[in-house]
Formats: sequence, structure tokens, C-alpha cells
Amino acid sequence: MIPVPGFEGRRIAVFGLGRSGITAARALHAGGAIPILWDDGVSGRMQAEAEGFTVEDLSQADWSQFAALVLSPGAPLTHPEPHWTVDRAKAAAVEIIGDIELFARALARTPGTVRPRVIAITGTNGKSTTTALVGWVLKQAGMKVAVGGNIGIGVLALPAPAEVGVYVIEASSYQLDLTTSLAPDVAILTNISPDHLDRHGGMEGYVAAKARIFAHAALSLVGVDESWGQGIATALAAEGRTGTLISAHPGESRDPVLSSVTPALQDNGRSDDPQTGHPKDWVPAFAGMSGSIGVRPGSLLVAGGPSIDLTHARSLPGRHNAQ
Repeated sequence: MIPVPGFEGRRIAVFGLGRSGITAARALHAGGAIPILWDDGVSGRMQAEAEGFTVEDLSQADWSQFAALVLSPGAPLTHPEPHWTVDRAKAAAVEIIGDIELFARALARTPGTVRPRVIAITGTNGKSTTTALVGWVLKQAGMKVAVGGNIGIGVLALPAPAEVGVYVIEASSYQLDLTTSLAPDVAILTNISPDHLDRHGGMEGYVAAKARIFAHAALSLVGVDESWGQGIATALAAEGRTGTLISAHPGESRDPVLSSVTPALQDNGRSDDPQTGHPKDWVPAFAGMSGSIGVRPGSLLVAGGPSIDLTHARSLPGRHNAQ
């Protein structure tokens, strides 16, 4: 577990006692806070009481006594309409955060000498598989890795920073909406396509939520196979941010907005690759990097060249693929 300091002796409202909510309560308690829990479901309240937590009907609570509301990602923040706890919190000027934000704040208070690196991953499709694979690769490289977040283990239930070298975290758009200070060493957006539009008020809100993963990232990897990812990449490049574009079809996109950002984004104009039909060494890169990542779909590369055709490989097993 990752204890969350910074709220010592203060009352924190926790609504929604699923995986993220109950682990947030445990982490807050371990850090010295006084979590006050509530859930609309009886089973969640019973579990909280069995663990010795204070369970209180938040609809009857004095919200002026709370330092923060930790909201379940399953409860709407803005759309279709704010959850009633959101209205109560805003009326009392109580900040509204989620478990990923608590994780970020706990890491920010960890001494730099023992603070693990963080790789944060989001996207409409493939984020769970990418998270699992990145974690596996790093483990095979001999690193102490903890994988969690929106996949498998709740982020605050992961081992404490002193026991980890790298956290690989999957973050959903719901979780990112409740995050303000996450500062990953690497932030990855796999792709964007319309999803959860009812919860974000439309595509613009959904894209904005996904883009939050890059707000404080040291290095940004942005999937640009869709116009929405291209828009995010263009905005980051205009800010002079450090990062790389990722694509399954490097060179295929010629979005005029993307190609107009120079010198941050550029195409070196090399000749076409006869195997893929895409330009060789397409380099639409951020100011801080000099390359992009793109491979032929279904390829595994070794030493920069195709090694294995994975086109007919079976999908990665796991509960995250049963969505």
C-alpha cells in the first residue's frame, strides 16, 4: 500500500467504495487522515464498517469540515449531470480529487533518492494491453516494477515507493478528470476514438480528459493515427514539450495542422519504404526529440528490423480484455 500524507488529522470524504474507494481510504488512514466513507450500496458500507472505518451519510454531513472529496471514478463529475457529492463539495469549496491524484501527491512527498519512475498510459483502445506489456518488458529487464491503476490492482494498493523502481499505471479518462498534479516520467496516449461521450459532454470533453495525462509529463508519447491525437500532439509541440509521436502507419497522415507546426513537427521527405508503402524515417517529432515511433502492424522488431510477424497471434489474456 502507498500511504498518502498531507491530510494528517483532517477529515476526508470518500464516496464510492469499490476497488479505488476502499484502497484510497486505507491509504489516507495510513497517512494520518480521517477518512469518512459513504456508498449508495449497503455492501460497500458494510465492508468499510468491518474494516473499522467511519461510515457517515454524506448527504447529512457538514461539508465545511472536509478537506477534500475523494470521488469514485464511477460517479459523474460533470456529465450527464454532476453527482450530488460534487455539488455539495463545490458549495463548500472542497477540492474534488481521485485515487490517481492521491498517488501523485504521495509520490511528490517521497524523497527523490527513493522516488520511483512513473509511466502513465491512457487511450481509448489498447491501454490495458500496453500497460501489461510495458510492465512485463521492464520486469524482464530486471527492474522492480509495479503495475496497476485502472488495470488489476488499484493504484494506491501497489507496493510503497521504497519497494518499487518503476510504477506502470493505466489511467482512464474518468480518473484523469480527477487528477491535477500527476507528473509521470513518461506519459503515453495509445489512441483516441469516440467513447464515454455521455460522461464528458461530447468528444471535446473526452479528448481534454485524455490530454490531462501530459500536463506535467517529462516525456510525452502521443498516438497520432486519429485527428484527435494529432491535435494533442500539435498543441504540445507548440508549447515546446519533449516527446515523440507514435503511429501504426508512420507517414500516412498528412493532416495540414499537424504538418504546419515547424520546426517542432517536420517530415524529412525520405523515400517510400517498399514493404509498407509509407515514407521511410518519417520524423514528425517534438522539439525535444528527433524521431517518431512507427512499425508495420503485426511486427515485432529486433535491432530496428522486423523479426516476427504477430498478425495471427492470439490476443493478450486477462480480465481487462473482458470489457
